[in-house]
Amino acid sequence: MTYIDQKRLELARALALQPRLLLLDEWLAGLNPSELVEGVALIRSLHAHGMTVLMVEHVMDAIRTLCDRCVVMNSGARIAEGAPAEVLADPKVVQAYLGDDDLEPARV
Repeated sequence: MTYIDQKRLELARALALQPRLLLLDEWLAGLNPSELVEGVALIRSLHAHGMTVLMVEHVMDAIRTLCDRCVVMNSGARIAEGAPAEVLADPKVVQAYLGDDDLEPARV
């Protein structure tokens, strides 16, 4: 089974319970670029069909593409919340994840 097929199977097992809220923890981690496109499309289709999806994710392209709102945590504390573009440009987020608040925040 390919890695994306393994991920689909994990998702199918969760969806078999007909949840109202789907929690995904790093579900897109480890996917190659073409698999990532497929994974993002699958999550988007679930949301389009009325599924609420809560993601813990470090794939920033997916966050930018999928999320209307995001929360960034650092050491268990919320440091930013809002639209992805705003949150990812927040100096506290840049400091926490890049270690230098003077860095350009474009690709956190």
